[in-house]
Amino acid sequence: MKLLGLNREEVKQVFKEGKVTITVYGLGKMGLPLAAVFADHGAKVIGVDINERVVEMINRGENHVKEEPGLDELVKRNVEAGRLRATTDGVEAAKQADVMVILVPTLTDERGNLKLDPVYDVAYKIAQGLEKGDIVITEATMPPGTTESLVPILEKSGLKLGEFGLAHAPERTMTGTAIRDITGQYPKIVGANDEKTLEAVIGIYETINRKGVIPMSSIKAAEAVKVFEGVYRDVNIALANELALWCEEHGLDALEVFQAANTQPYCHLHMPGAGVGGHCIPIYPWFVINLARKTNPRLIKTAREINDSMPHHVVELTIKGLNEVGKPLKGSNILVLGLTFRGGVREFTKSPTIPIIRELKEWGANVYAYDPLCTKEDAERFGAEWKEDFKDIDAIVITTDHKEFRNLDLEKIAKEARNKVIVDGRNVLEPTTAEKLGFVYLRVGRA
Repeated sequence: MKLLGLNREEVKQVFKEGKVTITVYGLGKMGLPLAAVFADHGAKVIGVDINERVVEMINRGENHVKEEPGLDELVKRNVEAGRLRATTDGVEAAKQADVMVILVPTLTDERGNLKLDPVYDVAYKIAQGLEKGDIVITEATMPPGTTESLVPILEKSGLKLGEFGLAHAPERTMTGTAIRDITGQYPKIVGANDEKTLEAVIGIYETINRKGVIPMSSIKAAEAVKVFEGVYRDVNIALANELALWCEEHGLDALEVFQAANTQPYCHLHMPGAGVGGHCIPIYPWFVINLARKTNPRLIKTAREINDSMPHHVVELTIKGLNEVGKPLKGSNILVLGLTFRGGVREFTKSPTIPIIRELKEWGANVYAYDPLCTKEDAERFGAEWKEDFKDIDAIVITTDHKEFRNLDLEKIAKEARNKVIVDGRNVLEPTTAEKLGFVYLRVGRA
């Protein structure tokens, strides 16, 4: 049923009655949870993905995004109920849909220049099935202005914008909490090309999100919200890192100072650490930088420089720790704990571990790695040798905050390791415990 022209309450009603068909393009870590949530609230959902294996699994009721709690059951239930199915045929899916949601991965180079080929490819497919009254929604995070750049492609359908609706509703989710985030952790941000599209899209998202919707004045404003969220995080992490380096110089413990400062309600100092990784925080600042014409976003650029420098500082701490026990870095056996960019998630995009391993090897160290979510092949791909024990290790470098690393058996490690040096790049260990066992313990922000 076409939703353009309906008010939000009418949209909610026909949605719950199963009269709305939604196609979700991209069935990855964010797309599949969204598709399953739409289906669980009554919509008929067609998921589109280029990966045939993913499509086959979903049509069997199997979830391929294993790190998402509750998604196994959600996929199985809605496939069995006939509300969720998958296909590789994006054109046919568009023909059957009333609403098309684009949530495909977007790739960037080192300076955040977005490669939008996957988004444009989906837009061309949608144009071949677009009908009057349909609504196209982008959820993928993109530089402000990108969604509206799809209009000429979509108008190849023979329709003009206004005969179909266009909106941006940025995903505000994290791997591991996607279902929670989609259904009510935060309100949904929505911007649309006109009031009737905005009204209908508000109805769609109010159906699935308990926190409701924040309507924006334009599509571009909605795009800016998600980008600015990432910029805020990056700048504040950079501030924490810079203050942590200052604390090292002046003999202070940054975490002690930060925790006390944060008891004041206007202070929100973030956690310093080994660096910033992932698809989001290190990327979104470049959207702002690259789009700047008359302004010079100096603060944002500096924040990127600071955060990108932190892996190098971890290597410096490793050299310092080894010097304490009379060992040079060259020829030392270094065990890096963690390959992924953050704890609990098997994702390597811009992981600070990668440059840390590379630089340790440039200094002539023998680098080993272990990560509970990874394999020997993962370690080798990044230039390290897989190792699951601490025998003959000279220094341990913790680069990912996996929960398993918070409970390391330091007594056992003290007996196995050749030298007792720990560089805690994620502040997961208790310093006094390590030091009582004779470890040289270093972390970002602690002299």
